[in-house]
Amino acid sequence: MYSDKENVNILTALLVGHGVRHAVVCPGSRNSAIVHNLNECPAINCHPVTDERSAAFCALGMCQATGEPVVVCVTSGTALLNVLPAVAEACYQHQPLVVVSADRPAQWIDQLDGQTLPQPGTLGRFVRKAVSLPEPRDGEERWYCNRLVNEALMACRREDGGPVHINVPLSEPLFDYTVESLPRERVISLYAPKAAPVDEAVIRDFEHAERSMVVVGQMAESPVLDAALEQLSAAGYAVLREPLSGNGRTARCLDEAVALVEDDDRYLPDCILYVGDTLVSKRARKYLRKARHARCWEVSPGGEPHDVLMNLTGVIQARPEDVLTQLRERSSHAFRDLWEAARTMGEEHQSRFEPPYSQFLAVKRLEEMSTEDDPRAVFHYANSTAVRLGCLYARHYIHCNRGVNGIEGSLSTAAGYSLVNDGRVYCVIGDLSFFYDQNALWNRNLRGNLRILLLNNGGGGIFYQLDGLQASGACDDLVAGRHRTTAEGICAGNDITYYPAHDATTLEVGLGALTRGHSDRPVVLEVFTRAEQDAALYRKYYELLKGKI
Repeated sequence: MYSDKENVNILTALLVGHGVRHAVVCPGSRNSAIVHNLNECPAINCHPVTDERSAAFCALGMCQATGEPVVVCVTSGTALLNVLPAVAEACYQHQPLVVVSADRPAQWIDQLDGQTLPQPGTLGRFVRKAVSLPEPRDGEERWYCNRLVNEALMACRREDGGPVHINVPLSEPLFDYTVESLPRERVISLYAPKAAPVDEAVIRDFEHAERSMVVVGQMAESPVLDAALEQLSAAGYAVLREPLSGNGRTARCLDEAVALVEDDDRYLPDCILYVGDTLVSKRARKYLRKARHARCWEVSPGGEPHDVLMNLTGVIQARPEDVLTQLRERSSHAFRDLWEAARTMGEEHQSRFEPPYSQFLAVKRLEEMSTEDDPRAVFHYANSTAVRLGCLYARHYIHCNRGVNGIEGSLSTAAGYSLVNDGRVYCVIGDLSFFYDQNALWNRNLRGNLRILLLNNGGGGIFYQLDGLQASGACDDLVAGRHRTTAEGICAGNDITYYPAHDATTLEVGLGALTRGHSDRPVVLEVFTRAEQDAALYRKYYELLKGKI
């Protein structure tokens, strides 16, 4: 039996009609009618998470895993505000996160009633569409409710996708479940025709430029795009990208290659095709901004301009694959060969570099061992030092919440991914990010396929890589968040298998358990290092690369 709330029944029927299969649900009385319906509906799998911020990131991970809209359902009041970090991340990652919030009736907002605040519009510019449903009393209001839900669910898939907000005001009583079946609702379909060919003049300009370069930021995993980019490299184009955009040789050693050539203007392009979102490498962004007179065309499915390299000429509103597959082989491969030589030198340096016990060694050995044991495993890297180490050693696609680059939510995102994916899911995460998001582990439904490498050097290690900051007396305690916290108690309280590592020997044993050991619950390997030594090793890696030591 379903709720007697007509707007809730219309919403539920349309979620099913638009193909929603997963909902992360949070406790609350005002949203209980919605949660009840989602749980009653055979087509939707409900995943309970208590912490709303963690729940929204969990749903984001499910979006990444399935490529489909996923609901996060919260009650009224501040519960809605807690989802905003994940909504902002979903916005910049173009993920179809569907926020469903219960609400008091409009007449009781700002009237000193419990658990109320003005909810419509709360998520601001970070959602593609925000609607607040009526409580229908006649046929026209039922039509209006149907239309609003359709508009929101279409918006989350339109162009390159993004989050939406559906607010559901509900009058009391809330707990009557007397409706036998969901209504048959009109589903409005979205048909997106295939893009027209790009202007021939733009394509030919890029093909015939002396120093053409394709720069690829973070993108959803796509074997089709991987193949197209590797083919473009073979056709004579310089292709610069990272593992956040896919797999292949062109996704390796970007930072090393740029470090080798950053003082040499011969490597600057005169024509750039920019695809995707952000680059992790600050060094690459800084170097390419020196090409102030280059023509730069951005490929953007939504048509929004992003002048990240400070030389944007124009925007091509199209899917990347529709543009990249139109490029023909270049007559000269000389510029590509320059960059390939630099990339090869970076790969050779990386293969020769043998790090001592450190975060470097932990990530290097995890990548080596996991690739041997399970090459199909999925990797999530948290922000700051973790993702930078991932860009050094990963030879596969990596997920990262790089849209806003926040430290919150990385563990919850990986946890959500693991709930809808039966394969092994690794999360490589620093200590501040882990402890900030520890409620991700407060979930009885997590399974043994989630494996966590926790890099604990007692604070925000990346701050020790910033020249000049250590001269500040505030660096250790107030900026870097120096601490002595460990994950052992957190793991014990949440039934998580736990291993510590304090040296190279216990690291190797722990990595064996992390990658090969059986467990019905998640596994955490906590690697203890010192932040100053990790930062010194990071600097040494690049100094050796550039021949400075």
